[in-house]
Amino acid sequence: MSIEEYQNTFVQQVFADRIGGANYGKDTNIYKFEKIKRAKAAARQAFPDVELIDMGVGEPDEMADAGIVAKLAEEAAKPENRGYADNGIPEFKAAAAQYLADVFKVEGIDPTTEIVHSIGSKPALAMLPSVFINPGDVAILTVPGYPVLGTHTKYVGGEVYNVQLTKENDFLPDLDSIPADIAKRAKLLYLNYPNNPTGASSTPEFFAKVVEWAKANEVIVVHDAPYAALTYDGLKPLSFLSTPGAKDVGIELHSLSKSYNMTGWRIGFVAGNPLIVKAFSDVKDNNDSGQFIAIQKAAAYGLANPLITEKIAEKYSRRHDMLVAALNELGFTATKPKGSFFLYVQAPKGIKGGEAFGSGEAFSQFLIREKLISTVPWDDAGSFVRFSVTFEAKGEEQEKRVIEEIKRRLNDVEFEF
Repeated sequence: MSIEEYQNTFVQQVFADRIGGANYGKDTNIYKFEKIKRAKAAARQAFPDVELIDMGVGEPDEMADAGIVAKLAEEAAKPENRGYADNGIPEFKAAAAQYLADVFKVEGIDPTTEIVHSIGSKPALAMLPSVFINPGDVAILTVPGYPVLGTHTKYVGGEVYNVQLTKENDFLPDLDSIPADIAKRAKLLYLNYPNNPTGASSTPEFFAKVVEWAKANEVIVVHDAPYAALTYDGLKPLSFLSTPGAKDVGIELHSLSKSYNMTGWRIGFVAGNPLIVKAFSDVKDNNDSGQFIAIQKAAAYGLANPLITEKIAEKYSRRHDMLVAALNELGFTATKPKGSFFLYVQAPKGIKGGEAFGSGEAFSQFLIREKLISTVPWDDAGSFVRFSVTFEAKGEEQEKRVIEEIKRRLNDVEFEF
């Protein structure tokens, strides 16, 4: 039977309300990333001989370091590593604590009680609402942003309050704008710096204000930091946990996906307040049986060699320089971020004497359809598009070729801003 045929059976009637209930699967709205996927497929079909330049995917274009791969192979061959990992091995937790000290100058983290591994950051974000949110509680999220914690807050009966990230406020949330009644009901404040999609970085002063606000309102801070070590032009990697008092109010999530080219490996860690780490570990223990021990040991090798990340950051910094220069030549107002591999730029209003763009999504669709350049639109707080410098290119000459090709394709268009 097809999906449509099964929609006429009892199965259609028993879905949970959180995913649509009896109407699950009947919604005709198309998710943003599905629209991009369809537009890319149509563009490839219409122009089979033209290269599609994909600057939308936030996924590294290279493999993990050869030393990490070799360590995985070595450890995978050992019979003692074949079993359940549960909440992680001491070797990985010790490496994570040392990594926080070496890269972020965060001292005093107890690897036994204040760190636990996770199968990437996404599952950790998905589980955290189960630790804190009761029906009616609030999680405060920033938009544009990564929605997973908010999705699972709603799954368990909580509410989401969104704070916009605006260019005028350096893409930092205005904590003073959060209404008192929302702050009173809030259990979680989600932050992410360097930020996806804006590329913005935090400051020690802002993190100090976050700690003060969290203590005053008795709200747990969840700082999602997968890009924290990918910084440029003299900006030192900054951890929320380096802020005085941060461990009293929250935790930080780290991942090796972006900083070590290990997206598919699914390994990261949660660090910070020991009581939160313990509670998260209890929920996690009822969700998974831990990441493969050999992966944890390979990740520990990576964490002990932060120069791997520094080399990756050099590449992204170089690509940012080229892309920013190219877009500004074309009339955009692009500013190189201090961290992450995302470049967030305001979408043009339209083409002089031609098509108007009412949103970032409309502009993004135009780029795919007409120019075979894929980006990700964000319209939560103004019309913007996100370019990612993780496009496929082997070496500097190939990088220059891609950027020159973008300029060539857009040179015949005069945008209105």
